Amino acid sequence: MATRFAIATLGCKVNQYDSAIIESRLRGRGMVRAEFTEKADVYIVNTCTITDRADSESLRIARRARRLNPNARIVMTGCLAQASPDVLAKASEVDAVIGLGRLDDLERAAASGAGERVMVTNLRKEKAPIELAAVTLDGHTRAFLKLQEGCDQFCSFCIVPFSRGTSRSVEPRRVMAALDDLHARGFKEVVLTGVHLGGYGKDLDPPVELADLLEMIAERCPIERVRISSLDPEELSDRIVEIISGSAKFCPHLHLPLQSGDDETLSRMRRRYERGYFRDRVERVLHAWPNAAIGTDLIVGFPGETGAHFESYFNFVESMPLAYFHVFPYSVRAGTTAAKFSGRVKPPEIKRRAAMMRELGDRKRVEFVGRFVGTKLKVLLEERGPDGKLRGYSRNYVRVSARGPDELTNREVEVEASTVEGIQLVGEIVRPRADGTACGRTS
Repeated sequence: MATRFAIATLGCKVNQYDSAIIESRLRGRGMVRAEFTEKADVYIVNTCTITDRADSESLRIARRARRLNPNARIVMTGCLAQASPDVLAKASEVDAVIGLGRLDDLERAAASGAGERVMVTNLRKEKAPIELAAVTLDGHTRAFLKLQEGCDQFCSFCIVPFSRGTSRSVEPRRVMAALDDLHARGFKEVVLTGVHLGGYGKDLDPPVELADLLEMIAERCPIERVRISSLDPEELSDRIVEIISGSAKFCPHLHLPLQSGDDETLSRMRRRYERGYFRDRVERVLHAWPNAAIGTDLIVGFPGETGAHFESYFNFVESMPLAYFHVFPYSVRAGTTAAKFSGRVKPPEIKRRAAMMRELGDRKRVEFVGRFVGTKLKVLLEERGPDGKLRGYSRNYVRVSARGPDELTNREVEVEASTVEGIQLVGEIVRPRADGTACGRTS
């Protein structure tokens, strides 16, 4: 009987990407995927260590796996395994701790239990190779391609440089070959991703700028929808804006993590820009791409963030033409500089500020989506929703649903939007004639 494995993934999309790679590897060995709630022979916990709470959650999941099958192998990998292997090694329910960049070791540990109990490389000293493979996340037909791993920024709140190691990049020729392969496999959209995508190419010999790679993609990539996952504001150069806004291949959508809208707080966070520069970058993008969606990440309740700081921060975000944002209440991460800062904001106040910012985010998203009622958008249909309609995303990252046949899945169609439902647009698919011109709508 085939070995059954289950994977639990904590944290960000990069971890989801890594879990998809692990799953592909284990399936290649003839192993069978099970749900983490089911009895399996091997449980893999792809851990997160962004906060102390995430550490506790990783261990809680390992204990749950042990209860599901006392005889199973339990393998811990991911950021906590990389940053704090000793913490996991002390846990009696853990059989193996495998750091990042050691997929061969993880595969052997999962398949047969072979190898040492703890296998972790110091990624600040040794550059582990990046497994370049396109993956699809649940519910998506678009592919994610990780071009870069690690980070050298050392923001005061972040453990990632220690958990993910030094910045390292995939050579342009390998990226272009992977894009050609994705096109041959029928993908219509690819998301370029990385832990710190703006650091792409600096470690290569000779060094390559991200703008150089994007220029190559604009000229040679056969896929017609290319999306960029996230860029720090100071790394969005005028040249990058010109390249991506000047090519029909790139989707008019950027995610620019702000983290705080107060300059004093940004300085304590060790971010490399001030809020005025962030505004300049947003305005620069929207001048070139008026209908672009610009999203951001926001941390509230950072140590030293007074009521006056937050008010200034909130007003700044409210004034910005943002399409959406993710709000993160600050939580202590041991081992970071910020964990030693004084001026801690009390948890109830952090919760209040996060609620205010999220409510603002909901308003911003609805306002952005509402702008496109009565317009036609190019939508890549991904799946059929619970309401029976096909749904997907427009090029500028608006969720759109419409009625249509299953054969339209993984095709880009034109949808005329008529109403807003929640935070998505609902419309009708414009059925094209053979000559490409519109001839009516499909019901």
